[in-house]
Amino acid sequence: MTYNAELTLKFDATWTPTYKSGFGSTVEDDFVPEEHYTITAPAADLNARQYFKLFEKFMLCVGMCHHNIRSGAMSLVFNDYTSEADQRKVCDEYELTMDEDLRSKYEDFKKADEEWARLKKGPMGTVLEDDVPQFEITDPHGTFVTNKDTSNHPSWEDRYWGLHRRFKRFASFTDEQLQELAEYGEKTYYMGKD
Repeated sequence: MTYNAELTLKFDATWTPTYKSGFGSTVEDDFVPEEHYTITAPAADLNARQYFKLFEKFMLCVGMCHHNIRSGAMSLVFNDYTSEADQRKVCDEYELTMDEDLRSKYEDFKKADEEWARLKKGPMGTVLEDDVPQFEITDPHGTFVTNKDTSNHPSWEDRYWGLHRRFKRFASFTDEQLQELAEYGEKTYYMGKD
């Protein structure tokens, strides 16, 4: 047994001029006196989306705009006669948020932001930066310099181990020897400049 089905959408329009607006009216030039549209499609295997696509083409033929067609399709789902459960199924399918859920969604975003801020905090309360510039050691004393602006490296571990290495290296010297080394370093590296 074979099943055949065909869907036909038909639109007929006629317009009769009134001839009241005078000879050569531009208003009458904007209308076609007679229009006929017929769209047919095999309907044996069409699913709901294909029916809507077909009807969208038909509505475009009769002069509807895309915005109005989409608005009409959405009004089939989001109206007072459709159950909220059915509306939520469509929202889940297309990742939409209903107005009733905006407050809880906002609270979820706030909690996520607070959790991210908590996770961004490094050890000992330091705050990790998202866009940390790449640092280069250009100063002869080992200070980190970036964009001609001397600043400490944002990582507490690097700062700690940098201080540890300096302390370990100079721990065996007396205060007088350290003063002499500092004066020698200033003369050597900076050549007497401030």
